[in-house]
Amino acid sequence: MNAATVPATIFIVDDDASFLKSASRLLRAAGYAVKAFESAQEFLGQLPPDAAGCVVTDLQMPGCDGLELQAALAQSANPLPVIFLSAQGDIPTTVRAIQHGAEDFLTKLSPKEDLLDAVKRALARNASERKQRERRNDLRARFEQLSPRELEVLGHVVRGKLNKQIADELGINLRTVKLHRTNLTRRLQVQSVAELTSLAAEAGLFKPDRAK
Repeated sequence: MNAATVPATIFIVDDDASFLKSASRLLRAAGYAVKAFESAQEFLGQLPPDAAGCVVTDLQMPGCDGLELQAALAQSANPLPVIFLSAQGDIPTTVRAIQHGAEDFLTKLSPKEDLLDAVKRALARNASERKQRERRNDLRARFEQLSPRELEVLGHVVRGKLNKQIADELGINLRTVKLHRTNLTRRLQVQSVAELTSLAAEAGLFKPDRAK
């Protein structure tokens, strides 16, 4: 499935069974698909690799706590946005959570509208980030079709090297460099060096240097 076809789910993680039930009811009443888990370990063990949506989690939980859950998600290939909804929290913990990318940090006594607003923002963020990752993966697949020599030439091109400089550094003749550059623009379906450089940077392949 692509980013547009995976249905979004709100994953709620809390060791308080009664709160888990009430929060699930609230979000389902708002029209969201919800899955509830009583521990971070249970959630991480059952999370589909291509899941879409966001996570609403408690802060203090036995075993893996909310901050550890946030860190595990951040290190995964699919870092879902996290909303903290806790009975207790201090300013340093809140700041740490936000600095590490949490969408919001609410208390369990916050108005339900605050949670619904946070969920709406988190879902919009997740949809945008999924599209970006999908775009990057598509670009990398296109670059993987290039030969090792074409990738070498590409690396020099995006660093602003002239054809003669590339030929000298790779020990090949100028005509061969020109042929490789033509093949690059054709196979990657680009019209200019600027577009080629932009795609390579977007795919995370090279960091262009300033032309000397």
